[in-house]
Amino acid sequence: MSEHPTIGETLEQTVDRYPDRDAIIYPRKDQRWSYAEFDERVNRLANALLDAGIEKGDRVATVLYNGSEMALTVYACAKIGAVFTPLNFRLPAGEIEYIVNDASAELLLFESATRESVEGARPALETVADYVYIDDDVPEYATGFYELLESGSAERPAVRVAEDDVYAFIYTSGTTGRPKGVVHEHRSMVEHNLICIAEGRMTRDDVGLSVMPLYHCAELHCNLFPRVHRGAASVIHHEFEPQAALEAIDEHDVSLLFCAPTAWNALSMTAAQSDVDVASLRLGLYGAAPMPEQVLENCREHLCEDYLQAYGMTEIGPAGVFQPPEDQLSKQGSAGVAALNHELRVIEPDGDPDQVVADGEIGEILIASPCTMREYWNRPEATERSLREHDGTTWYYTGDLGRFDDDGYLYVVDRKDDMIVSGGENIYPAEVEDVLFSHDAVEEAAVLGEPDDEWGELVVAYVVADGVSAEELDSFVLESDLLADFKRPRAYYFVDDLPKNPSGKIQKFKLREDEADVDPEAESIAS
Repeated sequence: MSEHPTIGETLEQTVDRYPDRDAIIYPRKDQRWSYAEFDERVNRLANALLDAGIEKGDRVATVLYNGSEMALTVYACAKIGAVFTPLNFRLPAGEIEYIVNDASAELLLFESATRESVEGARPALETVADYVYIDDDVPEYATGFYELLESGSAERPAVRVAEDDVYAFIYTSGTTGRPKGVVHEHRSMVEHNLICIAEGRMTRDDVGLSVMPLYHCAELHCNLFPRVHRGAASVIHHEFEPQAALEAIDEHDVSLLFCAPTAWNALSMTAAQSDVDVASLRLGLYGAAPMPEQVLENCREHLCEDYLQAYGMTEIGPAGVFQPPEDQLSKQGSAGVAALNHELRVIEPDGDPDQVVADGEIGEILIASPCTMREYWNRPEATERSLREHDGTTWYYTGDLGRFDDDGYLYVVDRKDDMIVSGGENIYPAEVEDVLFSHDAVEEAAVLGEPDDEWGELVVAYVVADGVSAEELDSFVLESDLLADFKRPRAYYFVDDLPKNPSGKIQKFKLREDEADVDPEAESIAS
């Protein structure tokens, strides 16, 4: 072992400590493996990949839903120094083509639910030599996953992997354009494990349930990896279904669960109508956005009392700021405080790290983290913009705007690129969107600036709503005491839906490029 363990070695250490404890439970395929059994299968797959010609540094792409196969693949890659490259299972053929070619992946794993998209991309995949299919009815051009698994030796693979070797390319979800490959090393992700174990107060007796996508670093790096490192058990569901998740909590005595706030909302509403026993759940984890007050209240009533929020982004691991259970109510809406071994600053947008703004003032959020990416793959200019060294410390420029309160808690306000400057005033779309969301008829809203000769930019709103006019929305916003008059939208565009990336984040750049399906009859300018 090197001075610091690699991801593969964190599994092997757990096997040494707890060979017979449950590692992976995958009800969909009736699989239940101890740590020793899981590790043996990881070794078999790792050696089978070597036999298939995968070498250290080669990229192995997955277009998979959750499953034991994802867990086996990521640890098999880690043991041989292959670069794990997970793709969102919802991607259409064109986006699969772009990412797989950008990463120059040599091998691609897929399943029946993603077969159509993969086959649509396949003629244009220039570097993929081998396809591996995890279900029955294996296509003639692919190898069956379990056939491949059984072909490999159970011995530990004879490949030396170092802490500073690349572990993965995790592609960003692309709210501002094409996805970028975030290059993460082994050591930074092992460090990230320790932070998540500490913040979640995780023990070997914990049982975690993975219902959020494992292709995403939130579920993979904040949940599966730390559980394996700690020796806790992981129950894996193919995809999120609220009733099935509640039943799994009951059946497997699940104690830890990560969900996005929208999924927590669905769980709490389902739990309110269900007699499933969820008493084993001790901690709910969430990220991507603060938990709305009503959702948090419902979750505390119907699920468990304690919640832990993580804020961050793929580029830093992703978790760099935590809001612990004891702050959920008193600091509702906050992202929390810096994680262990992390430093936070709020500065003049795009300024030097020394140009900090006063508490309460809004500026760009910077994070210094031991878990920061090495670079964006093949994007030196983007890397240079995002990672900047100052006085010996590397700062990641998040592009998010935020502020500190008097107690040093961080509040995330909006994306820097989305800020609107109208008549010399800074307007943050999120605060306008929050007011629009509070109208019963509004399902979704996205606010952005439209060029204007007189004001510089005008505030406009793209709205998914039923049975409400622009005039009614304008009156509603005017009557709200939460928004100054100069911030209210001057135009409302009613649309059937908003363009989103596969993670569900709204792609405002597509609205700016007029890619939204605007109904011209429903467009109205507010006075």
